Amino acid sequence: METDKPEKLVLNQKSAQLSELIKKLRKGDQIALAKAITFFENDPELIFYLQGELQEILTQSKSHIVGVTGSPGAGKSTLTDAYVSALRREGKKVGIIAVDPSSPFTGGALLGDRIRMKRHFSDDGVFIRSMGSRGNVGGLNDSVFGVIMLYKLYGFDYIIIETVGAGQSEVDIAYVADTVVLVLSPSSGDEIQLMKAGIMEIADVFVINKADIEGAELLKMNLETILNISEVCKPIVMSVATSGKGIDELYNEIEKHRIHLYETGEISQRANRRMKKHAEAILDKRIQSVLRSIDSNDVNAMVNTVLAEICKSRFDG
Repeated sequence: METDKPEKLVLNQKSAQLSELIKKLRKGDQIALAKAITFFENDPELIFYLQGELQEILTQSKSHIVGVTGSPGAGKSTLTDAYVSALRREGKKVGIIAVDPSSPFTGGALLGDRIRMKRHFSDDGVFIRSMGSRGNVGGLNDSVFGVIMLYKLYGFDYIIIETVGAGQSEVDIAYVADTVVLVLSPSSGDEIQLMKAGIMEIADVFVINKADIEGAELLKMNLETILNISEVCKPIVMSVATSGKGIDELYNEIEKHRIHLYETGEISQRANRRMKKHAEAILDKRIQSVLRSIDSNDVNAMVNTVLAEICKSRFDG
């Protein structure tokens, strides 16, 4: 029992520090917000200290979460930057989570938020945080759930999550966002593969960026054909993010989808889905921790036992 005391002391200290930071970030202190995010990045399970705030978030928060995903090179960052400008013109406060590939040495994000969206860096109505994916095959860091809750407590009107380039396994954004924007580009060369991979199913709004280059109209036709075959009706926005073309249309389509979610009650379903995914992420982390704590000799013994049983059933059957 004595050995538990230092650990409990550390947890109590973390809890007290986090509570103080939450009080400050509620008052608009972005430094406190940044520090609280670091707490969650180091220990995603600190979410359990927000039990009181959790009920408030579920019943009162109207922050709309927009996920932006798509193939590498499609222009997700430029599109996000232009969309944020449209939101700011409407006076909306925006919190951005930019998920980047992780450094193999530090685990941190390889790309910096100042580089990606530097024109918003000095805007008090915009907060940008870069996060490393930390090798997560779903394209998102597990701590993203806690960061979303902090953003909601801060009071952002819109929370934008831009993911690492999408692939077959990187569909976790569908479990996190209220509205998923899938960005495609005729120059990326892998649009058809993305369509076949099933990532199409997660999108609520499609954007064909770089629509001023050859192949954009053909990509749109192919996309419309696939959606028609699937009997799915979803908007397709043609954009040139560098010039701002199509950004107002994207803004309007996201607003239509947001209103639809509230009118149908689906917003609650998506919130519940997000909480379930969060619980699964925590459980998976705990299981991995237990497995890592098992002696390697014991693991080898278990593997050999299972292997022997498989071989026995194969030959006996």
